[in-house]
Amino acid sequence: MLGRLLRLGGQRFEARHPFPEALWREARERVPLLAALPEEDAERLGQRAWQFVHAKRLSLHPELAETTDFDPPARLALAAQACLLTLGWEEEEHREAFANVHEILILPDAFRRRVEEMDEAGVVHEYVDERAGETSSQGPVVVSFPDLMESGDFSGFNVLIHELAHKLDLGNSLDVDGFPPLPREIDPKEWHRVFMGVWEDLQSRLACGEPTPIDDYAATHPGECFAVCCEHFFTAPDVLVQAYPALYALLVRYFRQDPLARCPPATAAHPGSASTSRASHDHSSDASS
Repeated sequence: MLGRLLRLGGQRFEARHPFPEALWREARERVPLLAALPEEDAERLGQRAWQFVHAKRLSLHPELAETTDFDPPARLALAAQACLLTLGWEEEEHREAFANVHEILILPDAFRRRVEEMDEAGVVHEYVDERAGETSSQGPVVVSFPDLMESGDFSGFNVLIHELAHKLDLGNSLDVDGFPPLPREIDPKEWHRVFMGVWEDLQSRLACGEPTPIDDYAATHPGECFAVCCEHFFTAPDVLVQAYPALYALLVRYFRQDPLARCPPATAAHPGSASTSRASHDHSSDASS
């Protein structure tokens, strides 16, 4: 019954909002991640992105809106990068996964938050954190414009994918923990074991002063480990599969897609290692947002 209602709703949407083929072609031309998609996947993603544009609020900060033309292809490109995460899922799964996404807000620049953290000794440390993006359980996805402009290629960095991965993670909790709702075919014990292996490897390398094969921001929190690994899965799959093949295989099953098959050959310089300098992504609970 639900599937039939979704199909009827989709037919009504198509009648009211015919799919803009020309705008979608332009959106794909602007973003290497989208341009690399096989035509069948591109068609499916385009339809979802078009619905996402109409279902969610995509907005610029007023200061940014004065100087930036957020035209229809740009909106489609933004929505498509968000929907790329659920491209392999059925329509009902896609809608449920992003039911907690209501708005994507783009700010003029990276932004700062005062953070308090308690260390293992119980000492509270305060510092100002510069962030490329943040979100919360029911709050907006907030990203900085410069970081958004650096996203969309095969560099291993994508602020939008990172924050939308947090939204997936928040599907069963009020805070991120690196443990999103899992399909029946994935054993939670396997998920924990594989991610724990990655986590321990990252911690070990940092303790020894060794470079990490993926962005070392993944070692700051289990939720950030999941989000950074999602970034690499979609935008540097060759790096991720070489560093952590078991994790890559697990994410192939989770997302039901294989980005390595569409990754351009010889993607030489991936700025996703420990030497990379970037503003942090972050998340917050509803209580602190």
